[in-house]
Amino acid sequence: MKITDLITWFEEWANPTWSESWDNCGWQIEPGVLQDEARVLVCLTPTLAVMQEAIAFKANLIFAHHPLIFNPPKSLRSGEAIAEMARLAFTHNIGVYSAHTNFDQVQDGTADVLAQILELQEVTPIVPTQAGLGYGRVGMLKPFLSLQDLLTTIQNRLAPPNLIFSPTADLQQTISRVAVLGGSGASFISAVVKTNAQAYLTSDCKFHQFQESRDRDLILIDAGHYATERPACDRLVQKFNSLNLDWVQLSQKDEDFRQFLL
Repeated sequence: MKITDLITWFEEWANPTWSESWDNCGWQIEPGVLQDEARVLVCLTPTLAVMQEAIAFKANLIFAHHPLIFNPPKSLRSGEAIAEMARLAFTHNIGVYSAHTNFDQVQDGTADVLAQILELQEVTPIVPTQAGLGYGRVGMLKPFLSLQDLLTTIQNRLAPPNLIFSPTADLQQTISRVAVLGGSGASFISAVVKTNAQAYLTSDCKFHQFQESRDRDLILIDAGHYATERPACDRLVQKFNSLNLDWVQLSQKDEDFRQFLL
């Protein structure tokens, strides 16, 4: 399959026009590879380490969740990350394409995959955007779990380096309804409360957002940005594999950008 056909297929599923106004989805760098047979390296964040990996594997497309360019750069100078990415992309004929808030909303996107990992039932979006799509997912645990068992399940299935959750007096309380949203989801706390979820799995939550959730009787669970979004990248690889591409692989050079002392 040619790169242009792969992008057409993807955009019919997760249209870039659905992305938020502040976002930058779609082509980040296109050095003239549209007619090439697709050799795709999928990653969460396009970095120089991922670019070097793509060069080593002779990939011609880095397909990323996070955009390489959020704000228009005023200059491109040697030694700067975006400039180096652009230089290497044009030197080695490697395109960089990003699917961000459009990919967050769709079936088998970032939130939907999290809901599947926790085996949530009767799932609906936290914030619907159009028929059947939207930000986040909320659903029922069947069977119900204790909070302790829910935390253990999240730790085992997502393997976050650090799992943070709201203070609670009873780890044995029964949890039946859970909301999930991959990446930075603290701004959705008010919307989650309206869904009657008892627990909310997301990431990048601040001190006072844990306080707000506690005060609103919502258990906030922060598993980290990487751990909550990386599984959707793996799902994307599976989908691309079904298209019989020449080559596709999940990046092994993606970075969490954080380390924790044990």
